[in-house]
Amino acid sequence: MGIQRILFRPLAGLAIFSLVVLLGCGGGKLGPQFQPEISNIPDNFQFQATGVTNVTQTLQYTWQNTGTIANVNQACSITGGAATLTIKDNGGTQVYSNNLSQNGTFVTNAGTTGNWTIIVSLSNLNGTLNFRAQKRP
Repeated sequence: MGIQRILFRPLAGLAIFSLVVLLGCGGGKLGPQFQPEISNIPDNFQFQATGVTNVTQTLQYTWQNTGTIANVNQACSITGGAATLTIKDNGGTQVYSNNLSQNGTFVTNAGTTGNWTIIVSLSNLNGTLNFRAQKRP
C-alpha cells in the first residue's frame, strides 16, 4: 500500500499539470525549452517565447474579447524564418493579419464580440516572440 501511495502522488500531480497546460493554452503548444508564457484572460491576451529555434508550427488560441476592436502590440526579435499573427472575430471573419517581425502597435478591423481566434503561424522560426492583444476601449 505504501508503494502505491508513493507512485500515485507524482502521477496525480503530472495529470493535473497536463490538464492545466491543455486548458490554458488552447490548440498546440510550444516546447518548454522556449519558455512560453501565455496569459489568456478576457479582453487581454499575451504571448511570449524566448530563444525559439527552427520551429515550424501553427498555434491556435480562443480568446474572449467583449469589444469589437482590439489593439495589438508586437515586440518581437526574429532572426530567421517567419512568424505571422492572424486574428479572427467571433464569426470567423479575419480582422487582423501581420508579420510578427513588424514591431509596433496596430488596430484590428471591427469584428463581433465573443470568442476570437488567435493564430500564430511559425515557419523555420528563430528568435523571440512577444505580442499582446487587448480590447480597445
